[in-house]
Amino acid sequence: MSETSRMSRRGLLGAVAGVTAATALPAAPAWAVDDQRPGAVRPPTLDRDDRHIVSRLSSERALRHLQVLTEDIGPRIGGTASEKRAADYLAGQLRSYGYQTRYEPFPVTDKFLAQIGDPRNLLPDDICWQAGAAPGGKLDVSVTGPARDVGPATAPVWPADVAGAVVLADDNLAARPGFVAEAAARGAVAVVLLPADLVFPRRASAYAPSGLTAAPIPVIGVAQVQKRLLREALAVVTSLPLTISTAAHRGLVSNNVIGERPGKGANPPIVMVSGHYDTVTGAPGANDDGSGTVLTLEIARVLSKYPTEATLRFAFWGAEEQGLVGSRYHVRQLAQDQRDRYRAVFQNDMVATSWDPAIVYWLLSFDGLANAATNAVRASGQRLGYDPQMVGPVLRGASDHQSFQEVGIAAANFSWRGEASPALLEPPYHSPEDTIAKNVSLERLQVSMELIGTAAYALARRI
Repeated sequence: MSETSRMSRRGLLGAVAGVTAATALPAAPAWAVDDQRPGAVRPPTLDRDDRHIVSRLSSERALRHLQVLTEDIGPRIGGTASEKRAADYLAGQLRSYGYQTRYEPFPVTDKFLAQIGDPRNLLPDDICWQAGAAPGGKLDVSVTGPARDVGPATAPVWPADVAGAVVLADDNLAARPGFVAEAAARGAVAVVLLPADLVFPRRASAYAPSGLTAAPIPVIGVAQVQKRLLREALAVVTSLPLTISTAAHRGLVSNNVIGERPGKGANPPIVMVSGHYDTVTGAPGANDDGSGTVLTLEIARVLSKYPTEATLRFAFWGAEEQGLVGSRYHVRQLAQDQRDRYRAVFQNDMVATSWDPAIVYWLLSFDGLANAATNAVRASGQRLGYDPQMVGPVLRGASDHQSFQEVGIAAANFSWRGEASPALLEPPYHSPEDTIAKNVSLERLQVSMELIGTAAYALARRI
């Protein structure tokens, strides 16, 4: 683990924002090529090419990449230095595998981030303590003071010693401007706004509070789990000093990272495997979408050893969490003759959660119809014995496959989720608890790699 990763909550704001305690690693899969996989209905019936791919895919190797992304780098907010650090790492790996690698830069909106520091080391180190900063609050500052919980912002109970304190309050959008103004007038050095709890299994994410203009103190919005842990700490200690740091990131550029190995002949078809490597504020993004990122990287490594008739492309999308910005930018740059060459795009988003109810491997298509990507993965699932656990294609966008399907390219998103609906996502989704220890199963990651790796190779090996 690097020195920066040991910096914990005191890590560099926006560049290394820290999930930094020693990681409790998930168990690695122990099956052989022909063994029946956990949850499969029967042993696999693999062809020779499948066996080549499956025997070389390694979730333990993928885990090492995931540790770099989530622990050494941390949250990878689109356009910030942390996202660029991840892009450079991914590009370096693709080059080492022999792929022609390039960046696709594009502008993204300003970001306003915060970091919660804990001078007494009383808060847990096994989650991320990045939060959102209000653009209308004081930025690019760091303040320290004792935490004071005043309850709801709509009816605060002010203690006598607010001056010099960091004030915590249950947020309310309508009450927000007046509450912050009163906290500042009473001498508070910062305000920490606490979100309302969401209905299980959802948990509120960190956020940048809006609706403020020129507030004289920093104002930040935390995640639901951070709120709980702050209040639990205040219930058992007499003094909880907090350091609140804010930073404005402006004039930002995000990047897609594309690796390619040309196929044979003139204008061969293209097979693409992809995932997005950015995260939301306050989330290390181990499953969303560190898992899809390292799956793509490991398949790129394995397929680099095998010839294919089709062109192989591996893509890591920037700024997906801001509305598919990176993949839509990429698609807009594709001339029609390039679009026509795409045989399939395999987008991988959240492919390794350890949440027990996520027992269905969903085949998600923006139009709800089968296409070359869903058909290839379905066929791989049959060969691996997983067909009954696969549901779809089901109509759902909200990941980078949508950008391709909007212009008529065969694409789909693949993901482990709850069996009732593809909207049933694990509790750590978009939260500081989306860490390797709390939200990654190497068994599910291995199965996902085998499904996508064999499907992509089956489409790419012959024209």
